Amino acid sequence: MDIQIIKSFLLAGLVSFILTPFVRRLCLKKQWMDVPKDNRRVHKKPIPRIGGLAIYAAFLVAMLVFCPKNRESWALIIGASIIALSGFIDDTKGLTPKGKLLFQGVAAICLVWGGSSIRFFTNPFPGHELVYLKYFTIPITIFWVAGITNSINLIDGLDGLASGVTIICAVSLLFIAQRYQQTQVVLVAAILAGACLGFLFFNFNPASIFMGDTGSLLLGFVLSYISIEGVMKSAAAIAIFLPVIILGVPVFDTTFAMLRRAIAGRGIMSADKGHLHHRLLRKGLSQRETVGVLYLISIVFGLIANIVSQLPARDALIVCIVIIALVFLLATLFGMFNHKENL
Repeated sequence: MDIQIIKSFLLAGLVSFILTPFVRRLCLKKQWMDVPKDNRRVHKKPIPRIGGLAIYAAFLVAMLVFCPKNRESWALIIGASIIALSGFIDDTKGLTPKGKLLFQGVAAICLVWGGSSIRFFTNPFPGHELVYLKYFTIPITIFWVAGITNSINLIDGLDGLASGVTIICAVSLLFIAQRYQQTQVVLVAAILAGACLGFLFFNFNPASIFMGDTGSLLLGFVLSYISIEGVMKSAAAIAIFLPVIILGVPVFDTTFAMLRRAIAGRGIMSADKGHLHHRLLRKGLSQRETVGVLYLISIVFGLIANIVSQLPARDALIVCIVIIALVFLLATLFGMFNHKENL
């Protein structure tokens, strides 16, 4: 593995590890605390809530040190800063869902300006010709960025869950991006994984600090960039499926939540206790056991995606479709679409 990848990972991890205690003290001083005021929260006492500032600072420092100063990098940095700002506003003052989406749309436009957009997909059927999206490029890119950004935000319900799952997803995407020779994306994935690992030392159960929306929205946004630039811009016939599988835990959990709420006639952005981690806790698992199970599922998804990416196009497509169908079947059997017990 390239020494630059290791250096970028270590620098981001070190900066995040060093800064997190300082950010925690700042949160205590400013009273930026997550108070358990409803039954969806698992913690029982107030916890400092804006640890995402340390992750953002680590990400920014490592990006400026290791990534080339081109338009793509600046677009990512600007977009990530916009997203982190929206999360900080939400953590400190509150921000409506429409306000969050507005920030996410602007950040996605930054990526498009930098050249990172979903411009085509490869027809997976015989011929494998490229299908260009043309006028739909920007709307679909915004939809993807907002979807992945919010999916990480929605799974951030247990100590260490969002940061750990992000590490696993980033590393899985790193290996595929490296196979596709996307050098800059590989560095960004390493930086993101390192920044999360440094923070995870303080965020794993029992957590002494939470990342807040400042962190979770940032992680989702950077993962959306990595998936677009590192995988979906490839001409591989299954490029559109690989990020869905790698990001399976947040993507499927969010999809099931939206479908569950729609079936119940509720707003798809309304909160409930039907997320996978809530269900595992109700089955009697501890926080650590629940997080461990979801880590394991993420690792399995990542390994499958990396294996599938090396298969012939037709075989890979069949495997992807079977996996997605099995996930929906298991979700149905597990009651993921049953809303009655999840309010």
